[in-house]
Amino acid sequence: MAGTQPNHNLIRQDTLTRLNTNARTRAKGHLSNKVRPVKKKSPISDKNRKIVLFNKPYDVLCQFTDDQHRQTLKDFIPIPEVYAAGRLDKDSEGLLLLTNDGQLQHKIASPKFKAPKTYWVQVEGVPTEDKLKALRQGVELNDGPTKPAKVKIISAPNIWPRNPPIRERKNIPTTWLEIIITEGRNRQVRRMTAHIGHPTLRLVRYAIGEWTLDNIANGEFILVKQDSMNAPSTKANKKATTSTKTITPSKPKTRQRRAKERLRIS
Repeated sequence: MAGTQPNHNLIRQDTLTRLNTNARTRAKGHLSNKVRPVKKKSPISDKNRKIVLFNKPYDVLCQFTDDQHRQTLKDFIPIPEVYAAGRLDKDSEGLLLLTNDGQLQHKIASPKFKAPKTYWVQVEGVPTEDKLKALRQGVELNDGPTKPAKVKIISAPNIWPRNPPIRERKNIPTTWLEIIITEGRNRQVRRMTAHIGHPTLRLVRYAIGEWTLDNIANGEFILVKQDSMNAPSTKANKKATTSTKTITPSKPKTRQRRAKERLRIS
């Protein structure tokens, strides 16, 4: 009497089901062993929050260490545990904000929050209104179009002299522009002015959101008081921006002066 023949299709299907179930179980166990919940850091209290506004000189790196012994933030800011919110190129000058508050740092640096950044830009030549309009509407760069910017011609701001001075070509005038953007791409302002045929000769960041360079000498910093954290209105900030308030050059720091600053802060 012939025995009942096994259904090979059902066996194969049952085997595949067990393999898939075992694989999912192993994967679940593997992930549970490897992935650990990340503990979120508690927000910095107002009492412990540090906000430093630094007027960065030309030719200073936006970092605290350098293997090539070039000038860094460490040569100017003796405050521990603060980090730059965004960057400012070595060949650019002006406002740099540093903080120990990671959430504030992210809010300023991330384009998601659209924190406006105001630049005073000296360009070669005299841009026409059509070229300024192109910057206002957005120009096409190699990494995509820029967002609309606020751009206008301003008189030369009364600020510190750059060391070394810019290289100017004879018989070619220069123009100062005020450019306000909400992005933070690599060397964006320089690429924008080059795109319209007016290379940037000097670039000074005047403001980041509500914070400005007013009353901060080049190479100096201030520690923002907590009672002055509230942002001024856009109208008030705009007025300060267009006033081109005098910013006096700083005195060279001596070793004795830096040592005294460290003692005061510690």
